[in-house]
Amino acid sequence: MDFLRPASWEEALAAKAEHPAAVPIAGGTDVMVEINFDHRRPEHLMDLNRIGDLEEWEVGEDSVRLGASVPYAKIMEHLRAELPGLALASHTVASPQIRNRGGVGGNLGTASPAGDAHPALLAAGAEIEAESVRGTRRIPVDAFYTGVKRNALAPDELIRAVHIKKADGPQQYSKVGTRNAMVIAVCAFGLALHPETRTVRTGIGSAAPTPIRAQAAEEFLNAALEEGGFWDSGKIVTPSVAKRFADLCAAACNPIDDVRGTAGYRRHAVGVMARRTLTWTWESYRGAHRLTEGAA
Repeated sequence: MDFLRPASWEEALAAKAEHPAAVPIAGGTDVMVEINFDHRRPEHLMDLNRIGDLEEWEVGEDSVRLGASVPYAKIMEHLRAELPGLALASHTVASPQIRNRGGVGGNLGTASPAGDAHPALLAAGAEIEAESVRGTRRIPVDAFYTGVKRNALAPDELIRAVHIKKADGPQQYSKVGTRNAMVIAVCAFGLALHPETRTVRTGIGSAAPTPIRAQAAEEFLNAALEEGGFWDSGKIVTPSVAKRFADLCAAACNPIDDVRGTAGYRRHAVGVMARRTLTWTWESYRGAHRLTEGAA
C-alpha cells in the first residue's frame, strides 16, 4: 500500500487523477476500521491532513460552506445556531476523540446508510462540492447516495466542501443505538422546518440501503400544515396529523434484520422518532411564533 501526502489541494486533485482508486483519508475514523478488519486493502491511501482549507468554514448570508474535514466538535462549538440539525447529529458521533477527528466529508465519502450526518444533511437540503482536475460541480444531497456505500462521485473527484442553507426554522435529530455512546445507529431521523418556504424536509438513516427522505410524509405534512392554517396560527399540530406523518415515515423505510436490530423494530423506531421530532420542532416554532406575534 502506497501512501500519498499532497501538500496542496491542487496536488491532491492531480494525485487523484493519476490514481483514481486512491482512498482519501483525513480523520480516518471510517477508513482505518475497514483497513484494520481487512475489509479494504487499497493500493493507495491519500492523506489530506496537510490541506488546511478543508478544515475551514465560511458563514455567508444564506448558507454555510463547510470544509470537508471540519471536525464534528467544531460544528458543535461554532455552528449550532446556523446548522442546529447537524450540530445535534454531531453530538451523537462516537466519542470525543472521534468527534475531534472525524468530519462530514468522511461520512459522505463512505456513504454508509448508518452515517450520523446523512439525515441532517438530507433534512437541510445540502449540496456537496466535488472537484477534480476537470472542474468543480455541486451535487444535491438527494442525488448523492446511489447505493449501499456508493455515492455519485466520479473516480477522479474529491469532496472539498458541503454547502448547507442556514436554518430558517427549528431542526431536530434523533438516533437509536444499542447503547448510549460509541455506537453505530440502529436507525436515525432528522427533521427540519423551513418556514420561509412553508415546507418540511426529513432524513432517515440506517433504515434503507441508502440514507433517504420520507417524501410522501413530507408531502402529507406540507399539505396538512398549509390547509390547516398551522403556519399562520401557530396552533398545536393535531395528534391525527402527527400519527399519519409518523406512519408515512415508517412506511418509507426499507430496512434489514441485522445484529443491531430487526427490520420491524427499525420501522417502528423511525415512526416514534418522526412523531417526537415533529412535536419538538413544532413546539419550538410555536414559541417563536408567539414571540413574533407579541412583538407585533
